[in-house]
Amino acid sequence: MNAVQFSRDIILEPADNHRLANLCGQFDEHLRQIERRLEVEIASRGNRFRVTGRPGAAEIGGDVLLSLFEMTDRERLDPERVHMMLQESFMDGVELPRNNDSSDIPEGANDDVITIQTHRKLIRPRGANQTAYIRQIRDHDLAFGIGPAGTGKTYLAIASAVDALESEQVRRIVLVRPAVEAGERLGFLPGDLTQKVDPYLRPMYDALYDMLGTERVTQLIERNVIEVAPLAFMRGRSLNESIVILDEAQNTSIEQMKMFLTRIGFGSSVIVTGDVTQIDLPSGQISGLNNATEVLKDVEGISFTFFSPKDVVRHELVRRIVEAYEKNDHSS
Repeated sequence: MNAVQFSRDIILEPADNHRLANLCGQFDEHLRQIERRLEVEIASRGNRFRVTGRPGAAEIGGDVLLSLFEMTDRERLDPERVHMMLQESFMDGVELPRNNDSSDIPEGANDDVITIQTHRKLIRPRGANQTAYIRQIRDHDLAFGIGPAGTGKTYLAIASAVDALESEQVRRIVLVRPAVEAGERLGFLPGDLTQKVDPYLRPMYDALYDMLGTERVTQLIERNVIEVAPLAFMRGRSLNESIVILDEAQNTSIEQMKMFLTRIGFGSSVIVTGDVTQIDLPSGQISGLNNATEVLKDVEGISFTFFSPKDVVRHELVRRIVEAYEKNDHSS
């Protein structure tokens, strides 16, 4: 804890023991989770809580407790829900040692709440960077989402594509991913094209099933409204009235990336996602995603959203793992 300390006192009303127990969790596990994430100390007595830490962190800790207590009236809290609430509490101007990797958040990114209503669920971005990402996708024909695993790049891209399809802004969704391990030897793998490519597109399938349901996704694929294709099969095509997602773009070559980006047709938009810290290309080969980030940075109509470990929305341990690897890479 730093020398400069601030304490925020809050009283949670009504003083309902069941709701307070729900808030604190078993053996106060939810309070300890908040303490670790914000580096604060939380003391409680009945419905009175004191959060002590750096001024900004203590203020946010109090806000998180208030928000979580409000939820206890209608749902059972668990560590995942607490983690999501912490992620939503974007710490603008609060410097935390584990979160000192700053990203450029567009001004006003949190001004309006953006939601996406799919067939099965309501999707809300977690924090200002995800909110900015969805806004950039809506406002640009070509949007890049770049960052570590677990930051929602692919999931939010799929959600945006489903939203565009269901609102009839586009006529189909095209999912593309490089099959790095098989390379150009896909033809030697057993099965038809879908069976060859399915293992590489499984994360995108999972997101579609989550939003639309397995039966509906299957119907849309059969009608070719949702199309899956390996990157190598995109050459020579021109995609009109479509929303196209290129996932794992860090594993494209420069030539592949250029080929893919020039497939954009009339009435179409493209989302490119990737994690430049997990490149599986042969040693010495330059990633097409890294190259595109530099070549296209000043091109009008293209947006770049960069995620950092603080945007990770999976298990809290994933964020700490990403941060540890990032710290090791910097020291190396």
